[in-house]
Amino acid sequence: METESEPYVRLATLRQLHQVMADMNTARSLADTLQTVADGVVTGLGYELACVNLVRPDGDLVVAAFSGNPAAEALITGRVGSRESWDRRLAMGERWGDLVFIPHTEGWVLDDDDVPQWYTDGPAPRFEDEWHPSDRLFAPMYAPGGSSGELLGVLSVDRPRNGRRPGAWGREALQVYAFQAAIAISNARLRANMQRALVRLEREQQALRASEESFRQAFEYAPSGMAIAEMGGDQHGRILRTNDALCRLLGRPASAMRRYSFSDLVHPEDIGTLLRTSAEGGRAELRLARRDGSYVWVSLRNSVVADAADGPRFLLTHVEDIEERKRRELHLAHRASHDSLTGLPNSAELRARLSARLCSRPQSGHPGEPDPLDAAYGHPAYDTADAAHGFDFAPVPQAYDAYDHHVHTIAPEGERDDGAKGLAVLFCDLDGFKSINDRFGHNAGDAVLIEVARRLSNGVRDGDTVARLGGDEFVILADGLGRADAQDLAVRLRNEIIQPIRAEGRAVRVGASFGIGWAHCGMTADEVLKSADERMYVEKRSRPKQHRRAG
Repeated sequence: METESEPYVRLATLRQLHQVMADMNTARSLADTLQTVADGVVTGLGYELACVNLVRPDGDLVVAAFSGNPAAEALITGRVGSRESWDRRLAMGERWGDLVFIPHTEGWVLDDDDVPQWYTDGPAPRFEDEWHPSDRLFAPMYAPGGSSGELLGVLSVDRPRNGRRPGAWGREALQVYAFQAAIAISNARLRANMQRALVRLEREQQALRASEESFRQAFEYAPSGMAIAEMGGDQHGRILRTNDALCRLLGRPASAMRRYSFSDLVHPEDIGTLLRTSAEGGRAELRLARRDGSYVWVSLRNSVVADAADGPRFLLTHVEDIEERKRRELHLAHRASHDSLTGLPNSAELRARLSARLCSRPQSGHPGEPDPLDAAYGHPAYDTADAAHGFDFAPVPQAYDAYDHHVHTIAPEGERDDGAKGLAVLFCDLDGFKSINDRFGHNAGDAVLIEVARRLSNGVRDGDTVARLGGDEFVILADGLGRADAQDLAVRLRNEIIQPIRAEGRAVRVGASFGIGWAHCGMTADEVLKSADERMYVEKRSRPKQHRRAG
């Protein structure tokens, strides 16, 4: 190659280099590119063996392609050499530009390292530049940007076909080839990464479409109601989308539902419950309005969903019909608090309602006079005499009421009617009921109790309470009555009760004794009932026995 024929050899080599470089850049995959790089060394640069060692993500180098010897290819392809051993090799020997040549006189120290290598037999060199079987020639491949770039891999070559160490032209050709191979490998990696990214993106899009379709079907065909509403901003809570189950539950078409928010549909008494329900994981039981004006009990469960990673957030609301459960709960609560025979509030409910009107503060002074504690805390009802002397004290705005919103119950004092109003407690005991039970049986007695309960209920005002205490005893709570009013009510109710009652096909009569007690704060419910009961017995004993029954 040093003779006059060398220019022709160089031209042929250039043609071969052009062809193998074209093949490198048209390979379909990274694996094809690596194999083309190894094959190009053999076919285009005149070496019998070539190996491509590719840097892995962990930094070690793996034999990714081999050309020139099928046996050696099967032996070392896929094997890994540590980065430390490769750095040691690339720091040894002679530097031929970017190439590294390690002659056999130095390379023997590398025989036992972990870099995969093959061994070739051959005679000892007969002259100075003859290739020795233990010589090693490496062409590092760097990422585009020069030898200072990131190491992509190393080309290992062996056994030049002319048997000599490469001259200046051969070294330059190998160096240029390694540079172009690095570009081809980088491009192949980029294409592979892009293909993987496109495949991953397509899979994600398919998964997203499948997820959206699953959500749509789960949303649309859910057996219970579901809605999506805006979250935040001026339109917070406005319904954007509803499923068929919610439309059927509320009797409203989907187009009409989009004009509302849940605050527009909730029962006025439940608006506070709705507003207290948190957006994430919030639960509430409340009533929603149907199209016909009726209300249905529902359970609301909220969750927040995002349209994208940083996109708008929406409120996903699950609406479950609990009308039947609420009806059962109300029925059970009614049974627990009402008499099963007459339907009136029972003893426990009576005591609860009475206790709700009473507190532990005793009544003091006369009705209409300010309570000393109210006066001490500047209650508006207390008007100081200092005002008449021109002292302009700014009143403390309901200083005491800030802690006590209870309306205190007071009772008229004395036996005469002085115009004071209070909470009257009328204790009613039926006269002659036991004899009806004994003579005509319990069915007749039950019919009498039911009719008496009906007459008592019809004889009082809305808001008054008629309760069955037990047996043939009833109690009426009537607020805002004076003593004369309470007496008139007792007379009126007695006159209703003594009218004939149809029971088991016959007309029977019972009488009634009333005791009138008065409830006021500072008393317990039992004390109030005991007071009314004692007055009832006083009234019963004061009447002649023959007048205690109507017949």
